Amino acid sequence: MRVSVLGMGSMGRAVALRLLGRGHAVRVWNRTPGKASEVIDAGAAEASSPAEATRDADAVLMSLADDRAVREVMARLAEPGTGPGPDPSPDPGTDPATGPGPDPGTEPGSGPATGPGPDSGTEPGSGPGAPVVADMSTVSPDTSRALAGLAPGGRFVAAPIIGGPQAVVDGQATGLLGGGRGLVDRLGPVWQDLFAVQWYCGDDLGSALTYKLLNNYLLMSGVAVVAEAVAAGQAAGLDEAMLGDLLLRWPTVAPALHNRLDDILHGDHRGWFATRLGAKDVRLIAEVAESKGLRLPIARLVEQRYEEAAGRGWSDSDITAVVELLRERRG
Repeated sequence: MRVSVLGMGSMGRAVALRLLGRGHAVRVWNRTPGKASEVIDAGAAEASSPAEATRDADAVLMSLADDRAVREVMARLAEPGTGPGPDPSPDPGTDPATGPGPDPGTEPGSGPATGPGPDSGTEPGSGPGAPVVADMSTVSPDTSRALAGLAPGGRFVAAPIIGGPQAVVDGQATGLLGGGRGLVDRLGPVWQDLFAVQWYCGDDLGSALTYKLLNNYLLMSGVAVVAEAVAAGQAAGLDEAMLGDLLLRWPTVAPALHNRLDDILHGDHRGWFATRLGAKDVRLIAEVAESKGLRLPIARLVEQRYEEAAGRGWSDSDITAVVELLRERRG
């Protein structure tokens, strides 16, 4: 298929590389020059604007940092008569990939999405013409629902990803797909090449995002707690190598945390999930719950920890930087 990828953060680049490797024709756009060099070298074409990137595309995949960025880019796609040219807007940000790692399996009580099938034709604007826009960004459920009204022809689906950039490149990520079934299935060849597991979350676009936010909340909480455990063990003078080995072996430490243990232990925070975006994701799931009359006190505490780390100079560092709050206080 002819696929456009908007946003060349860690996840956007991984998506583009995976699809190029599977034989898709890929065109990419990112406001900041130079971030797409890896995928250009791999065979992608580069566009100077979102409109140019999406011209003649079958699918448009957005991987952006937050709600504001997604709304800005979608508004530009919806502008009538928008043609190719230099991009004048502020940088809307790119998604550094918000996910814990390869999905270990399928969850009970939920059905995987089936493969591609004929378009049911029941969705507004689902006829030939404009491409289907799929948002892979981690945004609020309400934003995802609103985007359907902005997408050209109403052709919009939600497709947040469970898994980090390397899982995407390796074809081991999981896709949470939401929206009209005919539109979701229209991009079946993309999903089959991109995801090891697909879950169809229903026609409510917000449901796919709620599942994703719950996943990220568990990841953020787990990293924060493991950071405290590591800091406590180091303060107590435990053997660091043995501490790390036991944390890898203990069943109480989730597999998704294993690939961050070394970074927490040794203070290397060059990973791909920015602390400020981790705080944003926890805030979003707390707001979802509060909109239904349910307060999540632990979520708000976790959010506060990541906000504090971001405010103390770790904003663009990996979420493992939350451990530095403890080290700074201990001196």
